[in-house]
Order: sequence, then C-alpha cells, then structure tokens
Amino acid sequence: MVSIFFMSVMSVAKLSKNVDIDKKNVKILWLLMKYLLFLPKLRTITIVNIMIESTFKSRVVGVGLSIDQTVYAVVDVRGNIIAKSQFATTDFNNVNEFVTFLCERIVELVEANGGYETIRSVGISVPSGNFKSGCMENSPNLPWKGQIPLAAMMRDRLGLAVALGNDAHVRALGEYVFGSAHGLKDFIVVHLGHGVGSSIFTNGKAYLGSDGFSGEIGHTCLVHGGRLCGCGNKGCLEAYIGARGVMKTTQEVLEEDARPSLMREREINSPRDVFRCCEEGDELAIEVFRRTGYLLGIGLANYASILNPEAIILAGGISRAGKWLMEPASESFEEHVFHNIKGKVKLLRTSLNPDERDVLGASALAWDVKEYSLFI
Repeated sequence: MVSIFFMSVMSVAKLSKNVDIDKKNVKILWLLMKYLLFLPKLRTITIVNIMIESTFKSRVVGVGLSIDQTVYAVVDVRGNIIAKSQFATTDFNNVNEFVTFLCERIVELVEANGGYETIRSVGISVPSGNFKSGCMENSPNLPWKGQIPLAAMMRDRLGLAVALGNDAHVRALGEYVFGSAHGLKDFIVVHLGHGVGSSIFTNGKAYLGSDGFSGEIGHTCLVHGGRLCGCGNKGCLEAYIGARGVMKTTQEVLEEDARPSLMREREINSPRDVFRCCEEGDELAIEVFRRTGYLLGIGLANYASILNPEAIILAGGISRAGKWLMEPASESFEEHVFHNIKGKVKLLRTSLNPDERDVLGASALAWDVKEYSLFI
C-alpha cells in the first residue's frame, strides 16, 4: 500500500495530478471536504494530513533461466533492481524439483524486500519458450524435454500471474524498454550464446508468429549438409556461431594451420578463452572469429533483406568478442545484403549489463500480463 500525505491548498485538477486516483473520485473527495469545511463558494479546499491509499503494486519479479544458471530479482516500475539472487540450473535434472526450488527462493527474496503485497506479477525468460502457450517446448540445450507448462506451474505455486517468454523475445523487450533499441520501432535483436535466437519488433511490437516461434534464426540452414545442430538438422547457423560452433571452428583452424598459437599452449574451454587470445594478437584466434563473423554476416544479411529493419542488435556472450567478431560480420553483412538497404541498417551491440539483461526483460514482460493473485 502506498500512503500519500498532503498539507497544502490545491484545486481538483492539481489534486488529480498529484494523487494516484481518478478524477471522478478526486471530485467526490473535494465535494466532501468542501461540505465538511463549510466552504460552498470556494473552488479550492484545504487538505490537512489526508491519507489516500492506493492499491497499485509497484514491483514485479523477473526471472532469467539459462542452461547454466537461473537469476531472479525484484524489480520496480522504473526498472530498478531492488534485490537479486541466483542458483545453478544444472543442479536440477527434474523440472518439478527445479520449479519448487525456484518458487521457494522467490518467496524468500520477496518477503525480505517489501513483502508479497508489493508484487504485481512474475515474468520469466526461458530457452524455447512460447509466450502464447506459457510453455517451454523441446529445448535442445536443457535436460527437460517435451512441452513443459512452466508458467502454470509457477502460478500455482506462487499464487501470482506469470508471463513466460522465449529468451530472445524477452531480451528484445528489455532492449526496447531499457537498452539500445529504445526509441526504435523496427528492429531485430539476435542473441549469440549457447544457442542463437532472435526477436523481431515491427512498429514497436514483437512479432511472435502464428505459433509463437518466430525469430529462430539459429535454425535456418546456412551450409547445405553442414555440421549437425542440436535441433537435429544439419548446417544450421547456430552450429557455426553458437558457443559450440565457435569451439568447433577453433578445432578446425588448429588442425588446418600449423602455425604457433597461444591456443595450443592453453586450455581453451569457451569462446571467451579464444577472445582472450585475440586480445594478445594470436593470429589463429583472430581467424576463428573472422570465420565466425563472416558466416554471421551472411545470416544477418539474409534476415535484413527480408525485414528491412532500422537496426540489428547483437547480444549474448559471443557478441562480447567485440571488434574481432563485429568487423568481419559488418563487412560480410554489407557484401551480402540487398543493395537497396546497403549502408542503411545499423549493426549494434547491446547496452544492457549482461548480469541484469534477462531479469530486466522478464520484468518488462511481467507488466504486460493481466494481474492475478490468490492472496491480495
């Protein structure tokens, strides 16, 4: 509950602007006070220590689920993270145990930071999520297979409205509200991580497709008969520019080129390790991201040629390779994009903190779901 105290002289118009109640109710309050104060001919009233209570709930919970970790936070209406915590997703092979643990942790965090009465709803970002069904459907990178009604499972445990979205769509919503896409109407956000997903915004609204699976650029075919992808198809873009794809390219470069490399001397377990070698001038590491960027540029050029966006925003761990990825990607993009939009589409990197990106996007999603509560 929000209590607002006034100790001033104000008109109905001023009162309605300063207090979170509609003008009709303000007028009733004004007439009542005018009667009580015996001021029938005056158009203003004196209000002394009047408490007006609003039932507006000013906070939501945002949850970002990835294959490595699950982050959850209490977020206010302005996007300020009030409190945040996380745990390892990999600790749970059973989805029911995961949901129970997550909901228990959410309740603990909420009760320690303002209480349940301040929470309007919950938003959750998940791989292979479907906003329309509220389900996580056959995620290739998580152990929980099939169609999992995650939103309904959380709603039943929490007693609050829960909105579930595909991680790429949720991150794009976060970019639109808080990040690099602020002020844009037609744009694409491409997430480069373990998987490769994207979200399309047209005229300021997310395009989800008839079944909720639009934007799966990672599973478009780039190389006929190419590498096997986690989805079961061959030659998908994700198999070349996702995290596993970058590591496969690293292996290929080292096998094809006998030159000395820091990557032969060090333990290389992730694209981040390859990036660090780039920063030290390692030519073979630079070649890894040159090849990755070239293929990424082709994929983005195909996308842009169809949709003609204002901008394409790159997010996710792979995008943090910076110039080593962006420069070859930009060159390849301009080489392959439809000539009428050449030089007109901006390639940008996300401006959101990667540690906060998913929960901020999920919090924005939470404000869009219809409010529901078993308790308040």
